[in-house]
Amino acid sequence: MRCARVRPHSPLRRAAPYAQQAGGKKLGKGEGGITPRSEDFSAWYLDLIRVAELADYGPVRGTMVIRPYGYALWEGIQSFLDARFKETGHKNAYFPSFIPYSFIAKEADHVEGFAPELALVTQGGGKELEEPLVVRPTSETVVNHMFSQWVSSYRDLPLLVNQWANVVRWEMRTRPFVRTLEFLWQEGHTAHATQEEAEAETLQMLEVYRELAEGVLAMPVICGRKSRIEKFAGADHTYTIEAMMGDRKALQAGTSHNLGQNFAKAFGTQFQDEEGEQRHVWQTSWGVSTRMVGGLIMTHGDDAGLRLPPAIAPTQVVVIPIWQKEKQREAMVEAAERVTRDLKAAGVRVELDASDKERPGWKFNQYEMRGVPVRIELGPRDVEKEAVVVARRDRPGKEGKTFGVSWEADSLVAHVRGLFDDIQAQMLVDAKAFREENIEDVTSMEELKAAVGAGKWARCAWDGSDEQEKALKEETGATLRCFPLEQPEGGGKCVATGTEGAETAIFAKAY
Repeated sequence: MRCARVRPHSPLRRAAPYAQQAGGKKLGKGEGGITPRSEDFSAWYLDLIRVAELADYGPVRGTMVIRPYGYALWEGIQSFLDARFKETGHKNAYFPSFIPYSFIAKEADHVEGFAPELALVTQGGGKELEEPLVVRPTSETVVNHMFSQWVSSYRDLPLLVNQWANVVRWEMRTRPFVRTLEFLWQEGHTAHATQEEAEAETLQMLEVYRELAEGVLAMPVICGRKSRIEKFAGADHTYTIEAMMGDRKALQAGTSHNLGQNFAKAFGTQFQDEEGEQRHVWQTSWGVSTRMVGGLIMTHGDDAGLRLPPAIAPTQVVVIPIWQKEKQREAMVEAAERVTRDLKAAGVRVELDASDKERPGWKFNQYEMRGVPVRIELGPRDVEKEAVVVARRDRPGKEGKTFGVSWEADSLVAHVRGLFDDIQAQMLVDAKAFREENIEDVTSMEELKAAVGAGKWARCAWDGSDEQEKALKEETGATLRCFPLEQPEGGGKCVATGTEGAETAIFAKAY
């Protein structure tokens, strides 16, 4: 399902708590093992991040250290997005981390929306600063300061830039990858001559995010428009991709904002059009962050650990030779090295584990926990037949094993690539099925509250006021996640006001 175009809308033991992180304490439980997901989803998540060595806590409360395996997942996301950005005409740039507070204050909605999350620097070089500096929470203001100097004519448009950076938001309740004081992201910023061009850009980048979520991460999303309350501070419209996690909570996985002319007017970002008239530019901004890694974990993980789609897995295949007697070892390792070389030559991200420190069963569990999609085993009998055993992570036990697969290079590579395609597609199908099982269509406020109370997403017609939306959030803890871009013909009867022809909306509890 693509992000359709839509007309603009008018006005085992519990893991250690996150607070206990200083002084070298590690994530989750002090000793090995992962809490069953069905027993305590939050503890399972923290345990898995620790055991899979994805991240650890930083010395400042609310910060995290991304470990190499976790960063490799972010690199995979970066690689896909950076290529797509360049294909769509965007160029990378970099803007300062420190922003004058007066810049933030120029756009009224922006400062009001971000004020509680700002980190301010008031001293530098041992002296009080003349003006406080904001540590970048997002870059619309400093980007506009520069755009106003770079744009003077319609010939300078469109201006399409992207930035890979870190940002700081002073969150009170934090969770690794999902919500931290500092996180990594990309933020795109564009300027256009017309409103129509800006709207097209906003939706184009939302589609790129959908491609990432569904095509690479196998994480199904609903593309939609945020409500007035939930939109980005300073935007005319915010579009979103919303994903359902394994505990049925929603995750805002990426957003794309049509900023209209709000920042352009605040910063005087103007151009001379073809008729010689001075006009303000129309702008967009859009971004995804390391939150995507958290979404990947919570969408696919199970009691055994991570489950990674082949497209994003840092290691797609692990090769494990098995021997009972020491005299068999050399032949087994030699065969495993051959298999590894053939796969690597074909562009497969493959790892060989020929160590003798642990038994094969321990290795199997270890790589399952790390989410490696495919495991190749070969023992003495396999070597005699010039074959291997191939096991897939998404199907446990014998169901997921294929015996007697020829180790001839072309044959093995074709088999493995076929498995990759099947695993990738099946993980998306399974996640979509789980989502659809947990979305309930409701026709009254009572049904909406019951669905949310049962932990499901509620889908209904909605034309309620901002005050009614806030009251519902206060009572149920659910927020209006989005108005899906794909809408039924004619609309429906609003569950709050009874108005006919109302748009379909989705309500859910969220991260």
